[in-house]
Amino acid sequence: MRLRITRLAGGLIDSREDTAPPTPHWALSAGGRVRAGGGRWGRGRALRPSPPGRGTELLYKMAAAALLRWAGPGLCHSAWGLPFGKGLRLRLSLSRGSGGKGGDGWLYFPLRDRNTLRVHGPEAEPFLLGLLTNELPRPGLGGGAESPAPAPARAHYAHFLNVKGRTLYDVILYRLHESQEEEPDFLLEFDNSVSGDFQNHLKLYKIRRKVSISPCPDLSLWAILPQTAAEGLAMPLLEKGCKPMVLTPDPRAACMGWRLIIQKEDMAQEVVPTTQIRSTKDYHRYRYQKGIPEGIKDLPPGVALPLESNLAFMNGVSFTKGCYIGQELTARTQHMGVIRKRLFPIRFSDSIAAEDISAGASVLTESGKQVGKYRAGEDNVGIALLRSEKVKMPLHIKTSEGHQVNIVPSVPDWWPKVNK
Repeated sequence: MRLRITRLAGGLIDSREDTAPPTPHWALSAGGRVRAGGGRWGRGRALRPSPPGRGTELLYKMAAAALLRWAGPGLCHSAWGLPFGKGLRLRLSLSRGSGGKGGDGWLYFPLRDRNTLRVHGPEAEPFLLGLLTNELPRPGLGGGAESPAPAPARAHYAHFLNVKGRTLYDVILYRLHESQEEEPDFLLEFDNSVSGDFQNHLKLYKIRRKVSISPCPDLSLWAILPQTAAEGLAMPLLEKGCKPMVLTPDPRAACMGWRLIIQKEDMAQEVVPTTQIRSTKDYHRYRYQKGIPEGIKDLPPGVALPLESNLAFMNGVSFTKGCYIGQELTARTQHMGVIRKRLFPIRFSDSIAAEDISAGASVLTESGKQVGKYRAGEDNVGIALLRSEKVKMPLHIKTSEGHQVNIVPSVPDWWPKVNK
């Protein structure tokens, strides 16, 4: 009997998308039992929920909870004060997010243009610290069940610079080792179009250090972005209680949600809610709207300057760490406190695709004076390096065919308020 009731409760969730005209209606009695249109349970009688309406999802959850309570204790430990089976509890918690119908939730984006390298070994930490603009994510105390201290960050953002202080590669670093006693083990996420050059750059400075550098073709990277505001949402939920290799907040900005790394052999539909999967193109459009640069199109190697690229705003540089390649120019620019140009998100006021604009095209004022350069974009949004005092002026850019297109820069809401 318990098994039958549990299956019926699960059917409440599965039937949310049923479009057949259902009768009779569900009703909850004072005793917690489920009745159909005021009647009683009958053998072989088919009961179906009423059509979805306002507050219907909550009613379904209440009905399923009542069924399980009626089935008696012992199904599993309680949640929300009611006995729930583990699988059904997970399905209930995901029912709102995986329905794809409004409400707060998460969207999942496969990052097919990003790769990972594993750097591990006894000397991995000093090796990376000498090349990166930021500290490394390290294990430490805190985050336990009895500890009030938060767990240390699992990921950091950073740039690799050349000797002249210009950006070569932007990376997100993930710590894989869980304690100080373990051998240092890191993953580096980067633009896959420069895989060969990036590996050669690391091997150039490896020399005789006890460090191993290896590609990770068996890993799959995902971005998990909020449908609304990230600050008010808890950790994203995955299908079937999957434990991923890495699930951590994006270190650059709260609006960028979470980063997920899983094994490629794991079926995507067994890890993330399939109805919430979006395209990589949609991911890039979102980050351009937020003004987040990523990859060599947005940060041309040997051209982009880290502080003009808002590296400090994205928690990607430490001004107190030890020396690293390219530090001198970055430290001097910070000490002077004058950064005249920055990367700004832009929107094309005319119906034109970003692909029609050449990378490096000049951004001009009404009088034709150059105030910056276009970097890259997706659809009708993009990112451009502009003089900060000119962003409120009418600006335009010319397409590859010579047509003039107006652009509207904006100041991202995640920037520090003193810089807006």
